Amino acid sequence: MGELTRRRFVGAAAGVAGAAALTSLLPATAAVAAEPAGAAGAWTEERSGNGWPLLEAPETFGVEGSDQKVRLAGGDAAVVLLHVARRFHYEIGELRAGEIHGWTADRRVAQEYESNYLSGTAIAIRPLSYPAGARDGLYPNELVVVRDILAELDGVVSWGGDLTPVKESHFEIAVKPGHPRLKGVARKIEGWRRGPGDEGAGATDAFDPARREKARAFARRSA
Repeated sequence: MGELTRRRFVGAAAGVAGAAALTSLLPATAAVAAEPAGAAGAWTEERSGNGWPLLEAPETFGVEGSDQKVRLAGGDAAVVLLHVARRFHYEIGELRAGEIHGWTADRRVAQEYESNYLSGTAIAIRPLSYPAGARDGLYPNELVVVRDILAELDGVVSWGGDLTPVKESHFEIAVKPGHPRLKGVARKIEGWRRGPGDEGAGATDAFDPARREKARAFARRSA
């Protein structure tokens, strides 16, 4: 089938008159329509594709503002990935049960980037809504938020929508352990959370013209 367009598929199936029901239909419809992006194989390395050691005992973290928990590598990686999850929850859509996944012990991966779940350095947000191989699952306003997050994190996080094959639910740490940029971004996030204005997730306007231009410039540099 090749890469899918989730919105186009759902729209064709439901018609314009059914647009009001899309929120409840999208996850199930996209999951049924999507074909596997690659054949699953066992990951045999002791480090994930992004260079982090595989974990046997990840830490469990709550996602701020929600009742959801996710298992991740601790330290700076968790600080950064939890920031992604918080912003998604506050600015794109409320996270419900089963909509965020992190560490797994299952070494079967279809793509190299999926090995990063084994090290606790990747999360999948709404993987049934945005499965591997399905493109254009995010609406334009949601994509603005994602691009703003990526620019804000200065390349420390990669998004599956920019990977091949696409997996728009996927966010991963894109630098190796101890990278100074990771440390700097994590400290910046911690500073936002401790600051008097709580400048982090939930207090950001991704549609501010200056932020949008910065996000566009970052996307051009990263392309």
